[in-house]
Amino acid sequence: WVTASPSTLIQFAFLLAPLGLMLMITFQVTQFFQLTWVWSLDTWTDVFTTGYYWSILLVTLKMAAICVALCFVIGFPIAYGLATRFKAFENHIKVLMIFAFMTDIVLKTYGWVVVFDDNGVINWMLRGIGVVGPEWTNGLVFSEFATMVGMIYNLIAFMIFTIYLSVLNIDRDLIQASYDCGAGKFRTFWEVTLPLCRPGIWAGCVLVFVLSLGVYLEEKLMGGGNEPMMGHLIHQTFGTRVNWPLGSALTVVLMVVAIVILLVFIRVYRFDKYTVSR
Repeated sequence: WVTASPSTLIQFAFLLAPLGLMLMITFQVTQFFQLTWVWSLDTWTDVFTTGYYWSILLVTLKMAAICVALCFVIGFPIAYGLATRFKAFENHIKVLMIFAFMTDIVLKTYGWVVVFDDNGVINWMLRGIGVVGPEWTNGLVFSEFATMVGMIYNLIAFMIFTIYLSVLNIDRDLIQASYDCGAGKFRTFWEVTLPLCRPGIWAGCVLVFVLSLGVYLEEKLMGGGNEPMMGHLIHQTFGTRVNWPLGSALTVVLMVVAIVILLVFIRVYRFDKYTVSR
């Protein structure tokens, strides 16, 4: 108890207490853009009876799932190649990955806006080869495709880093033993390498999924707000509408949905791990 109490107090002060306060705010009301401490269920009634909020939640979950799938498809070959083909540059690769996390997300997102804009490089190339005509305006920006590109670009580093570390921790003797038993490269990869990479794959999927649920800049700057997501809606509710109870309720709903999905992930992972071990 003595050794665990400092970390427990820190978590309670900076995590549980704010979450509890946010949950309390959901049962309050606002009058004249000010929060009044009057207990009421009006906010939750509004949340559960308004289909618009739930449609945005479904769009957010869809975009997050697509982002996880594409980050895995793109990130796994990159991580595997970096871990197995560039062993001499291992330290350099780790430094570059750390720089990817340290780079300002606003600058990276604005960079893609310039690329996808009407006068950007992509639109100039498409017009040059005759794919689109002069009537094509705005380019690829302000679309769901642009939002997804921004999400993948900003979050794929988490997938690459976790899978990269997982591949590095694989015992090469197990792979050599597979070759000695007569397995080819593809079967060794499918039955030895890939199962041993599962912890990194699951960790990367969880990180990308959780972070995808709260994206705001990508949808606002690159999507133009045409397909709102929960992050944008919550930000707008707190900032523009100054409706703290509704914003807190939407945040709680998003957190509960994310926790339920993560629990399902953990359940599936444990079952899969138990099946493999047997």
